Amino acid sequence: MNLLAPFVVLSAGLSLAFQQVLNASLGNAMQSARWAAFVSYLGGTIALLLVLVAVREPIPAAALVGRAPLIAWTGGIFGAIFIATSILMVPRLGVATVLTLIVVGQLLGSLAFDHIGMFSLPHHPITLTRILGAGCLILGAALVRG
Repeated sequence: MNLLAPFVVLSAGLSLAFQQVLNASLGNAMQSARWAAFVSYLGGTIALLLVLVAVREPIPAAALVGRAPLIAWTGGIFGAIFIATSILMVPRLGVATVLTLIVVGQLLGSLAFDHIGMFSLPHHPITLTRILGAGCLILGAALVRG
């Protein structure tokens, strides 16, 4: 799996780019980023439900569900913001620019989250090398936009 892992992740990235194109098209057709985002999430919900049924995944026990911190339940809100923003911005900026800026935002956030060890994740301090990597990605975003 270690040899395949990068290709699996690259495929996920490709699917994210394709999702942005599809969602922008849907938003344009529906003339509503919010409704297009709702339809996108509904489609994803149905797809995941079919997977859960197909693999016969048991419903988690209430005690396990209750252990999650309250903020953990808000992930879908951030996903909805992401989808709606992408639907609005892809037609204006293009897929490559939007996804590059999204990756920059993800990297900057993840560097901060790693540095503080957010939600008991392993602590990975910000180093000069990591800052240089982020700087290269920011430069890349500027070049993609240009």
